[in-house]
Amino acid sequence: MNILRRGRLSAEPDEDIERFTSSMEADRRLFDADIEVDRAHVIMLREQDIINASDCAAILCGLEKIKAEGISALDTSYEDVHIALEARLIEMVGEDTGGRMHSARSRNDEVATCIRLALRAELMALMEEVHDLVASLIGTASKHHDTIMPGYTHTQHAQPTTLAHNLLAHSTAFVRDIERLNGAYGRTNLNPLGAAAFASTGFPIDRKRTTELLGFEGMLRNSMDAVSTRDFMIESMSCFSNLMTSLSRMAEELILWSTTEFDLIELDDSYSSTSSIMPQKKNPDIAELMRAKTGTVNGALMSVLTICKALPYSYNRDLQEATPHLWRSADAVRSSVRMAHGMISTMKVKKENMKLSSEKGFMTATELADTIVRTTGIPFRTAHHIVGAVARTGKIPSLRDLDAISMKLIHEKLSARGLSEKDIIEALDPAANINKRAVTGGPAPKETKRQVMALAKKLGSIAGDIRLMRKKVNAAAEELENACKNVLQV
Repeated sequence: MNILRRGRLSAEPDEDIERFTSSMEADRRLFDADIEVDRAHVIMLREQDIINASDCAAILCGLEKIKAEGISALDTSYEDVHIALEARLIEMVGEDTGGRMHSARSRNDEVATCIRLALRAELMALMEEVHDLVASLIGTASKHHDTIMPGYTHTQHAQPTTLAHNLLAHSTAFVRDIERLNGAYGRTNLNPLGAAAFASTGFPIDRKRTTELLGFEGMLRNSMDAVSTRDFMIESMSCFSNLMTSLSRMAEELILWSTTEFDLIELDDSYSSTSSIMPQKKNPDIAELMRAKTGTVNGALMSVLTICKALPYSYNRDLQEATPHLWRSADAVRSSVRMAHGMISTMKVKKENMKLSSEKGFMTATELADTIVRTTGIPFRTAHHIVGAVARTGKIPSLRDLDAISMKLIHEKLSARGLSEKDIIEALDPAANINKRAVTGGPAPKETKRQVMALAKKLGSIAGDIRLMRKKVNAAAEELENACKNVLQV
């Protein structure tokens, strides 16, 4: 009979109930983490003389065999991986030994610990993948400081910019996404083990020791909070949603730019598909799916927020339903980041088309208005009125055109105030426009080169932070491994 139900309950659930309550599918992500949590907990129990050396060694040997067998060897009739793993251990070493592993622990703190360990790994890997995406973006930007293209507002031609400037805009957004993930990692990497069901335990456990063995930065200080909160999941998933929003904006640009109407880039064949009926088609399916998966991730976040809303303290079974949404969103965001990296690093840039497109739509109008202000001293709003009136005619203005309009509006020729034909020609030149915009954050090549250097330096710092995270986790894993070996060698 089920080792969990046999005492209090006399009836077994039927298959339909088992399917309804089971979390085994989502728990596959927690199998390795559960083994590590069990090992750390058992080592601590031995060091605190809660279990004896021979039982500790037998349990550790059993856990090693279970790990080698894999999750497929567990009895899936149990409702989750945690009790299935314990049942397998008892089957292997006997209840008098295996039944001691769960001393001073509940599934509540065990599950919370496993989720944090598994999510910690996902966050580290995601930060590395976003780092690689940003590296690809700034690498591509470095080749296109002088590649002029249209800048858009409202998807209408606005002002000339460069491809480097555009790609760097995405890069800075993704760097902020990494910083948010880093913050979520810090609040995820806290140890709930020892909280038991919610009221801690009467056994003389050492929570600091399991914190060290599992590589946590610290422990959750309130046992009720430790088992019942999923705010770390919500925060991480919020970061996923923010990151997916950044990715979806870039995906939309890649989709638009690769159309015949824009024709600014061509995506690599490996990130495209064709039509089942129209043989000429090259569709940006990967970018479209990346855009769509934003909805998947946002939906997962909303689901978890709704599940956690108004839950009384402490643990409630509702929280089981949150975990599958976490893994679904983590998978979607990580795969999307990798797809974005691939598309950016392999896309073909049509520089000549970008340049030709930047000459359409009177995109130099702002600089013309600025030039009028600088040379004549009239207010910007007046210059804006004059240039707007010229734009309405649909023609590129000459000094004569501007003088004619200014006479109607301010009863004075702009040429009389110092504006020359040379000033107008320079103002209407996209390259000259861009070079004048060398203020911090602007599109001038001198400034985008500075931005690339600053972002590269930032990426180096981020990579160092991630390496330190991994180093701490790996050091803890090595310490746990050595502790287990020491027990088994006695």
